[in-house]
Amino acid sequence: MQVRSLLLLLALILVAAAAEAGKNKKEKAKKDGSKCEDWRWGPCVPNSKDCGLGYREGTCKDESKKLKCKIPCNWKKKFGADCKYKFESWGGCSAQTGLKTRSGILKKALYNAQCEETVFVTKPCSSKIKSKSKGR
Repeated sequence: MQVRSLLLLLALILVAAAAEAGKNKKEKAKKDGSKCEDWRWGPCVPNSKDCGLGYREGTCKDESKKLKCKIPCNWKKKFGADCKYKFESWGGCSAQTGLKTRSGILKKALYNAQCEETVFVTKPCSSKIKSKSKGR
């Protein structure tokens, strides 16, 4: 009976210690020493070339910070990496221009980025003719 009590007490101590450790970790991540709430963030600036790992600078009153960030190498440079859009399906091919178009509506602007509400993109029409009868 004493062994069970001892094991139960040990299990409770381990659970309490784990909960306290998780709590301290969350508080440390949330508390960075700044009481400023109105941060203004700049764009993500890659360390080399035009994509990959980089940093963004933020300012609030007299304070400034740098955060690590990443620009995917397939991002739409025209829109910026911090503007996220929901795109419609591609339209039909224009015989005059040889291009397809579609529009995107702003879904999310990260880090207070200045984004256009609606954007339009184009791409060349495919020269391949897709076959719809594959099961014959």
